[in-house]
Amino acid sequence: MTDQAPGNQTPSTIVNIGVAMFTVADQDAALDFYSRVLGFEIRGDLRFGPEGEYRWLEVAPPGSTARLALNPPMGGAPGGASIGVETSDVAAEHARLSAIEGLDLDDAFESQDGAPPMFALRDPDGNSVWVVQA
Repeated sequence: MTDQAPGNQTPSTIVNIGVAMFTVADQDAALDFYSRVLGFEIRGDLRFGPEGEYRWLEVAPPGSTARLALNPPMGGAPGGASIGVETSDVAAEHARLSAIEGLDLDDAFESQDGAPPMFALRDPDGNSVWVVQA
C-alpha cells in the first residue's frame, strides 16, 4: 500500500477509523446494553442543538481508540448495521454472554479456512456485533 492517490489526486490525510455509527430506537436502552452487557465505557454523551434536542452518544471497549456512536433514527428504521470487536478468548466471552437471559446470541464457531473463531450477537435494535478472536 502506498500513500499515493490514484491519478493526479492529492494523497489522503485520513489515517484512522475513529467512529462507527449504529442507528438505535432508544439511546438510553442502547447505552444500557453496550455498557452493562458488553462492558463498554461511555466516551461521550453530549446534548446539542436548540434546547438540547439532539444527543451524541459514544461508547467503546475499555482501551479502544475506535468508538461506536449510538444515533437515533434519521430518515429510516433502526438496525441492520454491524461491527466487529476483538477478544483474546472467544470461548470465554461466548460463555459469559451465554449466561445473559434473552440475549440474541449465535453459537460460536471454530477457526475454519483461515478465519478466526467468532460469533455474533444482536443488540435490541438488530445491529450485529461480531466477536472475533484477536
